[in-house]
Amino acid sequence: MKVSVVTPSLNQGRFIERTLQSVAAQLAPGVAIEHVVYDGGSSDETVEILGRFGPPLRWVSRRDKGQSDAVNQGIRATDGDIVGWLNADDVYYPGAIACAAAAFAANPDVDVVYGMADHIDAEGRALEPYPTESWSLERLRETCFICQPALFFRRRVVEAHGLLDESLDFCMDYELWLRLGAAGARFSYLPEKLAGSRLHRGGKTLGSRVQVHAEIKAMFMKSQGRVPDRWVVNHAYAVLEDWLIDRKRASTTSTLGAGLTVVRAVPHRVRMSVARIGSMLRRR
Repeated sequence: MKVSVVTPSLNQGRFIERTLQSVAAQLAPGVAIEHVVYDGGSSDETVEILGRFGPPLRWVSRRDKGQSDAVNQGIRATDGDIVGWLNADDVYYPGAIACAAAAFAANPDVDVVYGMADHIDAEGRALEPYPTESWSLERLRETCFICQPALFFRRRVVEAHGLLDESLDFCMDYELWLRLGAAGARFSYLPEKLAGSRLHRGGKTLGSRVQVHAEIKAMFMKSQGRVPDRWVVNHAYAVLEDWLIDRKRASTTSTLGAGLTVVRAVPHRVRMSVARIGSMLRRR
């Protein structure tokens, strides 16, 4: 069995060495591992760091059309039976590839394997477990319970059902899981921690919550013609929270306490106003 790990990269020099090391340290007897990095032309120390690593790492640094394009290029440039997608600021935990490969070997009918993960901070310390759940397509439509770096898939499923949607900037992984699930791909959940997903100020998801939720809504409208209520509320809460944060920054020290009181009350108010907020946002 061969596992191909694809890493998209752009100006993640602060973290990429730990990402590369986490792949290089994987021990999986009987499994060949290849690792490719598709870097979008980083202007920081990324290329210098990449140059320190030899085989099985291969890398390219040139301008691309974004993260989805970089991942798709990496998948096309590799030939492993199994594909893992590890961003340049995330890490595999020891034994992750061996665990996933064993699950695929034991279950030839399984198309996608995903495990548990942690949110980690800039220094690599675990902040909290990622809220992973057992497989359910209906539940996946309500919440993305799959942590992207903790998932591996057989090449045959993307050959049959397509690669990442390159029009998406944030939820391309979520869209792919939903598309594969709807097409009948078989998912298997491993109750093992496989990866760390890094949360930091420079990350796309943490720094762009309103845009992330807006894109998820648009993705559901395009693919299903409707947005699940939970995602409507999530978007509304992200917009409201962003507005409150801006107000807090603009406030004086004397009003800071009152602002924090409002922030703490937001989740309850949003829950009590689901129908009103959902109706308002659907008219936008």
